[in-house]
Amino acid sequence: MTVYLLRRMGFILLTLVLASLIIFAATQLLPGDVAQVMLGKFATEQALANLREDLGLDRPAYVQYFDWLGRFLKGDWGRSMVSRQPVRPLIAARIRNSAMLAVVALFFYVPFGILLGVIAALRRERFLDQIISGFSMAFVGLPEFVTGLLFISAFAFGLELLPANSSIAPDASFAEALPFLILPAVTVSLTGLGYVTRMTRASTIDVLSTEYVRAADLKGLSHRHVLVRHVLRNSLLPTVTVVAMGIGYLIGGLIIVEAVFGYPGLGRLIVYGIQRRDVILVQACSMVVVMVYSLSNLAADILYSILNPRIRFR
Repeated sequence: MTVYLLRRMGFILLTLVLASLIIFAATQLLPGDVAQVMLGKFATEQALANLREDLGLDRPAYVQYFDWLGRFLKGDWGRSMVSRQPVRPLIAARIRNSAMLAVVALFFYVPFGILLGVIAALRRERFLDQIISGFSMAFVGLPEFVTGLLFISAFAFGLELLPANSSIAPDASFAEALPFLILPAVTVSLTGLGYVTRMTRASTIDVLSTEYVRAADLKGLSHRHVLVRHVLRNSLLPTVTVVAMGIGYLIGGLIIVEAVFGYPGLGRLIVYGIQRRDVILVQACSMVVVMVYSLSNLAADILYSILNPRIRFR
C-alpha cells in the first residue's frame, strides 16, 4: 500500500506539471492586455511598458513559466495582477466556501442517489423503477440556472423560507452559512442525484445477476445480509468514481450556480480572474482544481480496497 501511494503521488505530481503547461499556455492566449486593464484605455505607452516590466510580462514565455511553476511548488502563488493582493489566502477563503457547499450537496445527493438506485434495481422494470428513473433523469437535462431560479421563486419569494441570495460573510462559520447553502446545494444535487441513481441502479443490477450472489441466496442468508455484505460492497465501486469526479466539479465548477445565487466560491473567482485577465489568479485557481480532482481520485481508489477486499494495490 505504501509503495502504491508513493507511486500515485508521483503520478499526481506529473499530472500537475503537465496541467501547468496547459494552464500556462491557455492563460497566455487570453485576449486583452493586463496592463491595459489595470491602467485603463487612456494610459500612455510608457506607463504600460513600465507596468509590464514591473509584472514581469516583458520576459520570454518560458522564463515566466518556470519562474511561476517554481514559486507555486514552493507555496508562493504570487500576487493578483489586478488587486495586488496575495493570491494564496484569497483562494484559500474561496476553497473554504466551495468546500462547505460541496459538503451540503454531497450530503443531499449521495445517500439519496444510492438509496434510489438500489430500490430501482430491486424493482427492476416495475412501476417504481420507472418512476425513480424518470424523476432522476428529468433533472439531469434541466439547466442548473433554471432549477435555481425556480427554487428562488418558490422557497425564497413565495414561501419565504430561505434566502434568495447566498452571499455569506468571509468569516462565516458553517452553522452561520448553512441557511444560505441549502438552495444552491439542492440545485446542484438534483443533477448529481440523477447520475448517482442511474450508476447505482445499473451496477446493482449487474451484481445481483452474479453467481456468488445467487449462491449466497441459496445458502439461506437473509436478503438484507446478501444486499449489504455482497451486493453493495461491489455495486458501489462505479458510484464511488462518479462521486469522486463530482467533488472536483463541486469545488471549482459551480460557476453558473454560484452566479445565480451570488455565492462567493472558487468558480466565481476563476471567472473574475478571466474577465480581468488576471493571469496569476487564473493559473493558481486552475492548479488548485487539478489538485482537487487528483486527490479525490486517489481517495476513490483507496475506498475501492475498503469496499472490496479483493482489490489490492501494489
